[in-house]
Formats: sequence, C-alpha cells, structure tokens
Amino acid sequence: MKSGPPKKGIFAASFVGTSIEWYDYYIFGTAAALVFGTLFYPEFSSVAGTLAAFGTFAVGFIARPLGAALFGHFGDRLGRKPMLVLTLVLTGGSTFLIGLLPTYAAIGVAAPLLLVVLRLIQGFGVGGEWGGAVLIATEHATPKRRAIYGSFAQFGVPMGVLTSNLAFLAVSGLPDDDFLSWGWRIPFLFSFVLVIVGFLVRSKLEDAPAFEKVKKQNKVSKVPFVELLKQHPRNLVLGSLAAIAPPAVGYTVTVYMLTYGTTEVGYERSTLLMLIMSSTILWMITIVFAALLSDRFGSKLVYAIGAFTGVVWPFPMFALVNTGEVGLAMVAFMVAAVVQGIMAGAQGGLFTEIFGVRVRYSGISIAYQIGGMIGGALTPIIATALYGAYGSSTPLALYITGLCLVSLATVVGLKVGRGSDSEAVPVND
Repeated sequence: MKSGPPKKGIFAASFVGTSIEWYDYYIFGTAAALVFGTLFYPEFSSVAGTLAAFGTFAVGFIARPLGAALFGHFGDRLGRKPMLVLTLVLTGGSTFLIGLLPTYAAIGVAAPLLLVVLRLIQGFGVGGEWGGAVLIATEHATPKRRAIYGSFAQFGVPMGVLTSNLAFLAVSGLPDDDFLSWGWRIPFLFSFVLVIVGFLVRSKLEDAPAFEKVKKQNKVSKVPFVELLKQHPRNLVLGSLAAIAPPAVGYTVTVYMLTYGTTEVGYERSTLLMLIMSSTILWMITIVFAALLSDRFGSKLVYAIGAFTGVVWPFPMFALVNTGEVGLAMVAFMVAAVVQGIMAGAQGGLFTEIFGVRVRYSGISIAYQIGGMIGGALTPIIATALYGAYGSSTPLALYITGLCLVSLATVVGLKVGRGSDSEAVPVND
C-alpha cells in the first residue's frame, strides 16, 4: 500500500494555515464590535453605528460562498494545494491592508467603502480555505480515522479566536485615544508576519492522494458545481443547513457578546476578551474528544448530539451573562465552547463522507460557507436589532435556539458514506 506523508506534516499544513486564516477573519469581528462603529461610521447613533459595523462584518460572509464555489471548482480540477496557498495570500493581504486604512475622519465616506471592499476580498479567500484544509487531512486518512484528521483544520477556528483576542488584549490596555488612533491597527498589520509563516508551511504540501488518483485516471470533473447539483442536491442543501449551528453559537460568543457584555451588562472589555480566550482551550480539547468519538460511533451521531446541546444552551447562557458576575459568565462561555467543540470535532469527517471525491472540495466548501453565512453573518446583526427592539435577551436566545434546531433536524437526514474507502492513503504515524 502506498505510503503518505508524515502525520506531523499534514497537521502543520492543515492546522497552521487555517489558524492564520481564522486569525485574520476573527480580528475583523473583534474590531467590528469594539472600534469600527466609532471610526468608520461616526455619523450614526451608537446602535446604528454598531449595526453598520456588524453589517460590514457580514459582508465577508456573503463573499464566502462565492469563494467556496470558485476555489472549490479549481480545487476539484487542479488540486487542493494551489488553492490553499492562494486563499492564504488573499485573506492575509486584505487583512494587512485594513490595518493601513484611513478612517472616516480622514477621507470621509471612502473609508467605509474601502473597508467593505477589503472585507469582501477577505471573505472570498476564507471561502475556499476550510474545504481544502479539511481535505488535505481527511483524504490522507483511512475511513476509520477521518474525523480525527479532519479535526486538524477545526483547531484553526478556536486558535484563530484565541490569537485574535490575544492580539486585541495586548493593545486594549492603551488609553482610549491611542487605542482608537493606532492601537487597533497592530493586530491587522501583524497578519503580514503570519502569512509568511503560513506560506512557508503550505509550500511544502503534497496534494491529497484521493485527488491525485482521480487526476491520474483522467476522471476529474469538468464542471464540479454542475455535477454537484446533479448528484448530491439533497446533501448539499441538508449539509448547508446542518452547518448553521456552530457559527450561530460561536459568533454570538466571540463577536456579539463583546458588544452586549460591555454596553448592556457592564463587563470590562479586557474581561470579556479573557473569558473568550479561556474558553477556546476547552473548545480545542472538546474537538479532540468529539473527533475520537466520531471515528468510533459515527460523525453523524456526534454532530447531532452537538446540535442538540446548541438547542438547549442559549437561554442558560444569556441568563448567566446577565448576572454581571464574571464567574458565571465564564461558565456560560465554557459550556458554549463545549457545544461548538462537539460539532467541530465531528464536522470534518462528516462532510468528507457526504460527497464523492470528484466534487468534494466544492461540496464541503459551499455547504460549510452557506451555513456560516446564515449562522454567522446574520446573528450579530439580528441579535443587535432584537435587543434594540425588545430590550431583552430572551428573543436573542430564542433565535439562536431556532437556528440550532434547524441544524439538528437536517443533520438527521444526511446520507453518509459517499467517499470510497479506496480513496484514502494512510499517513505514516
């Protein structure tokens, strides 16, 4: 049997690059919650400015399915490796340029327009990232180890949250004038260094053996998206809906809570950043256990369990945060991290198994990004609007519960086992 690359090389290629991509993506969310409303939409009221900043944040999600379709097309035709390098450069480059942007006070309306353009580019690059990072790992693994290898890419999400919040925590102690003037820019400019590291790691990649086999046999799909719609329409729709729950819970904690917790409950900005960072450790630990359980009992079952926890947790989570007690808020965020970790640990293996290799990059990328757009882009905006209308966290919790219920219902209908066991080439442990 053909031997693949060492496991540590696959882990580095999948985890390191994805962590950098999500660092780039999440620092925008943190900045949207903390500074963008003031710097780029100063003519608005505080609520309207926050909504506008979250709207700019949401623009990146709109671009993500488009990026998923384009990078998925070429990833299924040309290979996973070149797409992963290109997505890294696009995302990191746009993030760096955001750090150089003049504000509204300097160039007027051109400032928010440029911010939107760069956010679109950033989202476009992220759109093709997750699918390629998952496949570069899972397609090197045997079917019985797909979830644990798929989890390599999943670590990148909490790591991106951790590092982005660390970056903002490092500058959050500055006086407000300094923070608003130049401090917020440092996390964005630091992306340049991270992109160089990620490029060096990914330039050493070997393409996925499952794809190489299809390419060698001249069986590459000419138009993967069309083939995907013809052969996997049910799984594409159900997979997209199943993918809503993780970002719905995740962006509520990592983005919306930064605004809600500081302005409505009264927590210190640095306190919330520390709570979020602390919860990411448990998030990553849960991913490992969920992936191991997925390889033993099935990714579909474990993912469904995670979605169920997403249904029941939003009401207790807001109740704990609303107390204003740091310890109780920590419990709220920690359990939310477990909720996300269960689904994340199962998701890589599950999504790999619901599409055939000829259209797999397109399928898992589009499904993941559509779910992210619904669950992630809209949640901070709708949560802000709901609280502004009702002055209560109850409608917010109900909304998140509803999104997770949709994912729970649809994951049950997914048909798994699309990937042939012969498509995988084991790695050297």
